[in-house]
Amino acid sequence: MSLGRAVRLALQEVAEPGRAEAMRAYMKSPLPFLGVQAVARRAALRRVFAGHRLESAPEWRRAVLALWREAEYREERYAAVELSGHRYYREFQTLYTVPMYEEMIVTGAWWDLVDELAVHRVGGLLAAYPDAMRPLMLEWAHDGDLWKRRTAILCQNRFRSRTDTALLYACIEPSLSDNDFFARKAIGWALREYAKTNPAEVVRYVKAKGLSGLSRREALKNLPATP
Repeated sequence: MSLGRAVRLALQEVAEPGRAEAMRAYMKSPLPFLGVQAVARRAALRRVFAGHRLESAPEWRRAVLALWREAEYREERYAAVELSGHRYYREFQTLYTVPMYEEMIVTGAWWDLVDELAVHRVGGLLAAYPDAMRPLMLEWAHDGDLWKRRTAILCQNRFRSRTDTALLYACIEPSLSDNDFFARKAIGWALREYAKTNPAEVVRYVKAKGLSGLSRREALKNLPATP
């Protein structure tokens, strides 16, 4: 049985159809849901992935994209995201994966799919290959696609003291005038994460820049009130 077929059957086995419509409404998803809760989904996928090991990076990338492109339910796209980050395939996380993640970000076009890829996949590539990824993130920060811009803003969210502050600001600033909720939320979230390491610098930056109210509130959410 193919990996894709095994994933579909495993998800169907743990689905709770009575939950599906509410899940779809909450996520505003164009794809229907099966009604699989996150804990059950992850347990089912662990079993499937353990039984269907992929031997090469090209085979793994093809499997991820097949799950993604052929998904009939949103949980199948969640499965593709999980497969893309599975521990079995850490050594396959190279610059060759960038086109795969770019496709998933642009066609996923919603926070539940994009944010995991931004923070945990693209961010990992930035950490491993800064010379190649830094100019790409600057390019994405100016892209017409909202979700590529959001990815560029969020990709350092786990970097803490390793944050390249100049890159963070360079990725934020093209979106400062964007009225879109997801752009403004991303700016605030990225600054809030950096504030865990350097709160004074985030306060300085917020005061110096014309952030939207949403971005400012998010950025300073866990800090003492500032005038």
